[in-house]
Amino acid sequence: MEQMARILVVDDEERIRRLLKMYLERENFEIDEAEDGEQALELALREDYSIILLDLMLPGMDGIEVCQRIREQKATPIIMLTAKGEETNRVNGFEAGADDYVVKPFSPREVVFRVKAILRRSSATAYLKTEVAPSHSVLVFANLTIDHDAHKVLASGQEVNLTPKEYELLHYLALSPDKVFTREELLKDVWHYDFFGDLRTVDTHIKRLREKLNRVSPDAAQMIATVWGVGYKLEVPK
Repeated sequence: MEQMARILVVDDEERIRRLLKMYLERENFEIDEAEDGEQALELALREDYSIILLDLMLPGMDGIEVCQRIREQKATPIIMLTAKGEETNRVNGFEAGADDYVVKPFSPREVVFRVKAILRRSSATAYLKTEVAPSHSVLVFANLTIDHDAHKVLASGQEVNLTPKEYELLHYLALSPDKVFTREELLKDVWHYDFFGDLRTVDTHIKRLREKLNRVSPDAAQMIATVWGVGYKLEVPK
């Protein structure tokens, strides 16, 4: 349940940690804190968090490396906290495995919104509760199988380890094969943004999704097709 969620807040500025903790505890979340990358990584790997808020610029081990090392072992949803003017670093964050980002200075209410959106739609429990028709519980294509109940993806018979957001993006495309979705539509329906977001968010997740599929099955990776000037689709081989 969303109210039982346990969240790790990672930032080297105590005032930011306190601010986020105050707002998140108002929503009945349980909060742990870390002030540097080493402490964050230790907690993230030892404990089971529902979500991690991770500052990109940390002393010692930065947020990118922390994210990469978490992703080697866990698929915990991660929201990056980044400063303005760090667009390249934000892209690197997505490529390292982050699910979302919030730009400083931020509204604490926006952070709470992002946290709730990810918890509602990206947790394994949420997937089991989504209103998907029984016929869509397992989607089978020539080189790709998505078992929605088991939250599992197989490419050419081999399991692919995806983050919650990568899985949700792939599953969304697979529900409407050969239909082209714009980046704006994907931001709204997969990330649940009712406001304009950074379209690069979609591009970097598509890139990462293709790379993970390609390691196991190049044929499956080629199914994620770019329609230039429009968006993306899951292309079914004829």
